[in-house]
Amino acid sequence: MSQVRVRFAPSPTGFFHIGSARTALFNWLYARHTGGVFILRIEDTDKERNSEEFLRVIYDSLRWLGMDWDEGPGVGGSFGPYRQSERAPIYRDYLERLRSAGRTYEKDGATFFRISGEPQVIDDAIRGRVERTEEKDFVIVRSDGNPVFHFVNVVDDLAMRVTHVIRGEDHLSNTSKHTELFRAFGAPLPVYAHIPLILKQNGPGKMSKRDQGALIEEYQRRGFQPEALVNFLCLLGWSPKNDAEKMPLEEIIRLFDLPGINQSNARFDERKLAHMNMAYLHDMPAARYVPLARGFLERGGFFGTTPVDADYLREVLTLCQVKVRSLEELPAAIGFFFREDFAIDPKARDKVLAKGDPCARLRELRAALEQADFSTDATLEAAVQALAVQQGMQTADYIHPGRLAVSGVSAGPTFYGIFRVLGRERVQRRIDRFLASHSPTP
Repeated sequence: MSQVRVRFAPSPTGFFHIGSARTALFNWLYARHTGGVFILRIEDTDKERNSEEFLRVIYDSLRWLGMDWDEGPGVGGSFGPYRQSERAPIYRDYLERLRSAGRTYEKDGATFFRISGEPQVIDDAIRGRVERTEEKDFVIVRSDGNPVFHFVNVVDDLAMRVTHVIRGEDHLSNTSKHTELFRAFGAPLPVYAHIPLILKQNGPGKMSKRDQGALIEEYQRRGFQPEALVNFLCLLGWSPKNDAEKMPLEEIIRLFDLPGINQSNARFDERKLAHMNMAYLHDMPAARYVPLARGFLERGGFFGTTPVDADYLREVLTLCQVKVRSLEELPAAIGFFFREDFAIDPKARDKVLAKGDPCARLRELRAALEQADFSTDATLEAAVQALAVQQGMQTADYIHPGRLAVSGVSAGPTFYGIFRVLGRERVQRRIDRFLASHSPTP
């Protein structure tokens, strides 16, 4: 069998949709799995809707997701140019071939392709046998001289020697037009593989660019990890035989093949994506996580103009790493480590103040912290446990009001980790401030 050659052919007419990313990914994975070639081809013949900004978005999004192309813009190759707007001479040559074969005619200023009228049958790698007969001749060059999608799509696949066309199921209805053209050129058909649609999260229908969570740029902005998004996307319509979910890219490439792609449509689930992203963040080595998180915070202006101590920031970020699902949660999760004017959550406050005598417990805790060892979580835990035994209390009687006083919330990183990172002086100062504003008036 000749080397596999697949292509992703987006139009730069809008932001990069998650469905387009999934199509690109399936092509890229198949090329990498088979040792084939992944071609990026830009379908930019729609001059009124094309935009260089959207073209940059395509390039940036593919690079961010790690999908490098072997042939295409910026890379080159033997079958360029790779932008349809630069391929007009090629289209003229192929159009002349059809004219010479008597397969075209002019009508109302447009060029029509004369169909064969024969049933068009393909053995789709996912759908199985598909048969459809074109009933009407169709336009391949408009009256303004611009070639139609069906024509240039087939010409490019033919000229670039594409062996496998992996695309969305919504293109299945176009395939009989395309096979008519391939056969008119006397060319063998590529292998077609029509992948299932991505359905919107809630309600019926295909996910569109207007639906929540549909744009790749949104995930970049929100600090999602590209590996998590790639892992999530590959499972939208494809299943590894071992039913694994979180997988390294090398394993996905090894396992990915067309028979594993489902026929049924896949429903987008942002909660599952968030969970996948969280798993990648939690497993990330600190050497990568810390600079990644710091860069995200700096781009968002979290630190303002205040210099930040690198060692302190590292302590904070590694402490909170297992508690955040995405980097966008970081500002809210770590804010109290960097400012004294943090808010006290009213629900958490009411719950803590309603049980026992939390202010008395805080005063006991503050006194015990004078002699406590803040060097490790374990030494702080030992100090609080000793205090609880001495006072005949539970450690929770100190942990709940203590956490609220120093962080303003009832959940988050480990209680002892918070105290260790904040240090004795800040912890005692915050307890004093809380007591001043919440102790009953004598």
